[in-house]
Amino acid sequence: MAWTTNEIAKHKDASSCWVIIKDEVYDVTEFLLKHPGGPGIILKYAGHDATSAFVPIHSPDAIQRNLSPSQCLGRLADTKGGEVDVQMGHTQDEMRVEREMKRRPPLNQILNLTDIENVAKKVLPHPVLAFYSAGTDDEVLPIPQSLARNRRAFDRFFFHPRVMRPVSICDPSTKILGYHSSLPIFVSGAAQAILGELNITRACGKANIIQMVCTTDSAAALPSQPLFFQLYKVTDTAASTKVVQEAEQLGYKAIALTVDAVVVGNRERDVKSLWVLEQQEGKTQVYFEWDPEATTNLFGSSAVNRRNAFDSDLSWKETIPWLRSITKLPIILKGIQCVEDAMLAVEAGVEAILVSNHGGMVFSLPPLEVLHRIRQQQPDIFDKLEGGIRRGTDVIKAVCLGSKAVGLGRPFLYALSAYGEAGVTKMLDVLHREITISMRLLGAASIRDLTPEMVERVDWEPVRQRNTKL
Repeated sequence: MAWTTNEIAKHKDASSCWVIIKDEVYDVTEFLLKHPGGPGIILKYAGHDATSAFVPIHSPDAIQRNLSPSQCLGRLADTKGGEVDVQMGHTQDEMRVEREMKRRPPLNQILNLTDIENVAKKVLPHPVLAFYSAGTDDEVLPIPQSLARNRRAFDRFFFHPRVMRPVSICDPSTKILGYHSSLPIFVSGAAQAILGELNITRACGKANIIQMVCTTDSAAALPSQPLFFQLYKVTDTAASTKVVQEAEQLGYKAIALTVDAVVVGNRERDVKSLWVLEQQEGKTQVYFEWDPEATTNLFGSSAVNRRNAFDSDLSWKETIPWLRSITKLPIILKGIQCVEDAMLAVEAGVEAILVSNHGGMVFSLPPLEVLHRIRQQQPDIFDKLEGGIRRGTDVIKAVCLGSKAVGLGRPFLYALSAYGEAGVTKMLDVLHREITISMRLLGAASIRDLTPEMVERVDWEPVRQRNTKL
């Protein structure tokens, strides 16, 4: 069947969402909440041609693997090939993004990760920035309180550098689950990375950095590049089983089961971003409508719970044995937040844990504090498991406390958003320089020279500047 652009344009919201990809028409309404990158990017192209956004970051068989034949509606009528110009118009936010992209400083002026983040925050659309930077519940601009606590945790740990140690040759490489990594870092899974995950994969492959991904699209991976698969178990166990087995068949090296997201947190910044109104040609434009009682909500815990996206009944007794029964891959538990659960992970026999509070879960301990408690209370855990941190600005402190590697999520998203694949490469260069300099100043010629004795926790809080304006 052939469809006209006028007919397709009628299906432009969450109740009925159609898109055009390479002259083919697809009904993606049911797929919106299943999309690893979230529904927002799909809804942006609802009723329009999404070819330019879809093709660069998806494998050729992505549609066939994710949509049923009934969702493939037919061809676009009266087209001679190529992308069809279905006019969408431009919001003020889109025009702002376009202006800021032209004002970006060249990469040779980027000196650290903060520089990259500052550029990204200027060029990202408001709803996307809200998702990237949001913590849960209470937030105080410019940094949500829960995220700020994560950052401040690193300020409480101080170094004890050693001198008179040869460090002219400094090797920051390590192994994660037996796989070589040029730095003690990896890309932690982040749902919205799917919008450009292949660019991150390419940059990491060249730099020999391991990536944890949220999708089985691995077309950009180098033949010898190890990828870990992040699993969000859903209530449909058969569907989760299929995804895990597909990942194993495609050559993924480990399964990272997310255990700290049985529901979506109360991400207030996400919600507030949906209230942004813009004037365009005399009409008010709304990014998405937010109705706390609606069943079609696409952001927030109520929507996810009503649509049964996540399995809220994960358990030590049933979930780990189930995962063991369907895959031979090493299992990582992503989202450990206390010493007691780290011990249970040892008893369950998993190969690694990822200490994380999902980027800022409200009032949970910062990951570095949890890592320190594990070191103090159960140091033998480090002999039985490999562990990491979801995010953090001080890799060396975490490694000294026993972490095998530090997982970074948001920094990769910011680098990707600001400069694409080149930005990810630049970020990795910055981290390599900072890590090797820090190691040399500490008197460590290799990762194994970084020991718990080199760091000390000191209880203090930085003095906050008071507003003295009259």
